[in-house]
Amino acid sequence: MRLFAWALRAFIFFTLFAFALNNQQKVTVRWFFGAESTAPMVLVVLGAFALGCIVGIVAMLPGWWRERRAALRGRPRSGTAPATGPASAPSGSAEFPPRDGL
Repeated sequence: MRLFAWALRAFIFFTLFAFALNNQQKVTVRWFFGAESTAPMVLVVLGAFALGCIVGIVAMLPGWWRERRAALRGRPRSGTAPATGPASAPSGSAEFPPRDGL
């Protein structure tokens, strides 16, 4: 399985490397108020990807912080189901795990 994971990583790396080599032409990015800049296309795509990652991480931070505070206080996390198992199963129930909806 490790070999497969490394082969997949190598494939992705070489695919992105080939993409970068094939997209070295200059592009012009036009900003607001008539400002513009010129850069290689691969840098513009990489910058847009990095900016998207940053926006996604910033959007997830409040939820991470809320879950961390709840974990530090010892409370169960929000959205978790109640405990199931032999201790919480009603007496006479021979089915484990419960088969809801089947």
